[in-house]
Amino acid sequence: MKDCIEYGSVVMEYAVEYRARKTLGICVHPDGSVEVKAPMEAPLEQIRKHVHRRAPWIYKQQRYFSSFGIHTPERKYVSGESHLYLGRQYMLRVVDSERNEVHYKGNILEVECRHRKDVRPLLMAWYRKRAEIKFKEYADPLIARFNRYQVKPSAIKLKEMATRWGSCTATGQILLNPRLVCAPRICIEYVIMHELCHLVYRNHTKAFYELLTQEMPDWEKWKMKLEKLMI
Repeated sequence: MKDCIEYGSVVMEYAVEYRARKTLGICVHPDGSVEVKAPMEAPLEQIRKHVHRRAPWIYKQQRYFSSFGIHTPERKYVSGESHLYLGRQYMLRVVDSERNEVHYKGNILEVECRHRKDVRPLLMAWYRKRAEIKFKEYADPLIARFNRYQVKPSAIKLKEMATRWGSCTATGQILLNPRLVCAPRICIEYVIMHELCHLVYRNHTKAFYELLTQEMPDWEKWKMKLEKLMI
């Protein structure tokens, strides 16, 4: 459902998606679009009031994203393209081969393949495998730090998510977007830390942010870097 409010001289449009949840949530996407996730029973007037209260923040986020200008064009997965891995830029090199393999050396990310149509799926599979390895490596010491709070994730799993880098389920599973493997280590650690804090405080309360700041004092810096880099 589409709706809008007036914020000063700006007409602020947003989409409403009803879900089985208890609270209202707002997401501003890199293209400037606004999505409101609402409980199934939430009246429209309540949603409008919530959006109006959050309008200054929404406007600020839209201005922030627009400052980066045109987004990266759609990938074609051909030689010469630039691709990220752990925050570094690599030049893609596609090589005709009897093998289907992906490897990197120096600043080259090389895909050997029998058919050019397989370049993207091969690269995505490689990213996912690297994510499984690196996320565990980065998460283990952070999980150990949270022993002091007597909490521990029941599992850490990868999950493709359109608008989120991570989430924490009611059963204590931490879900991480495999695309995060393109970001620098510190940004990945920020997302993991954020979700670990949700094992202590489920919602984004003052206490939650106090804990996050205690464990990672400069978390806002890495959140902004992640948002800027991964548009």
